[in-house]
Amino acid sequence: MSLSQEFQNFIAQLRANPVPFEQLTDIGELRGAFNALGSDLPPLLDVLFRQVDAAGVPAEWVDPAGSDPSRVIFYLHGGGYVAGDPIIYRNFVTALCRASDCRALIVDYRLAPESPFPAALEDAQRSYAWLLTQGISADQIVIIGDSAGGGLALSTLVSLRDSCQPLPGAAVLLSPWTDLTLESESHLTKVKDDPIITHKFLDQSRQRYIGTGASDTDALVSPLHADLTGLPPLLVLVGTAEVLLDDSTALAHKAREAGVDVDLIEGDGMIHTWPFFIDSFPEAEKAVQSIGTFIHSRIR
Repeated sequence: MSLSQEFQNFIAQLRANPVPFEQLTDIGELRGAFNALGSDLPPLLDVLFRQVDAAGVPAEWVDPAGSDPSRVIFYLHGGGYVAGDPIIYRNFVTALCRASDCRALIVDYRLAPESPFPAALEDAQRSYAWLLTQGISADQIVIIGDSAGGGLALSTLVSLRDSCQPLPGAAVLLSPWTDLTLESESHLTKVKDDPIITHKFLDQSRQRYIGTGASDTDALVSPLHADLTGLPPLLVLVGTAEVLLDDSTALAHKAREAGVDVDLIEGDGMIHTWPFFIDSFPEAEKAVQSIGTFIHSRIR
């Protein structure tokens, strides 16, 4: 395993200045700390950002110059279902658009604890249905999500299939959080390797997201437990140094067993959602290019 000096410096800085998400009991402080992960980014040129009302769900178009308007990334951000917004994802999603010749719609779905399950899923369903009314063909859409957004993307696919709605042409799941039972072994074995998320933070987020009216074994809460038959081609990316490693490899295995076309990228030594940090180290840039190659091969 050969890690770039830039990546090593990035990890050293994270460990020297850790973000104690699990210690931030005030939801406003937690969201501020999460947003700070994407605050120190270079300005973007030749890209238009436009807020839109997607059937009652706030969202933001990301439209880089020269992108094909008929090809759309439907993006669901991470943040443990309790944090995150389109603004801090602008740089990363713009990079995805440029790698895949797409524009993107980032959904600003409702967050817990104010809006527990199924609010986020309802917003994803509603905004996806709205996107189809905008003249976009389903087979020209790729749904992408990271962390909790990756789990939400998978839940959205399952719900669309179950309701006989048109499925997108492909999906990309980055370090997806798909099993809220938190029972996989890597939650314990990788806790010292992962400088971003901990088992305790995931447990706190799970409780906020589920609230009092759902179960962590519900197939739309923990889509790893869902029937995955009939889903579109999937690309799953996960780092070998993150607590969600086992969840992601189990997902890839289960989807293949269900007959789904699955590509799995295990980033050697990489951390949770490492492609997000595209401006920090070359391994992230390489991952984004791999995502672009996958999208080009599935969305034509």
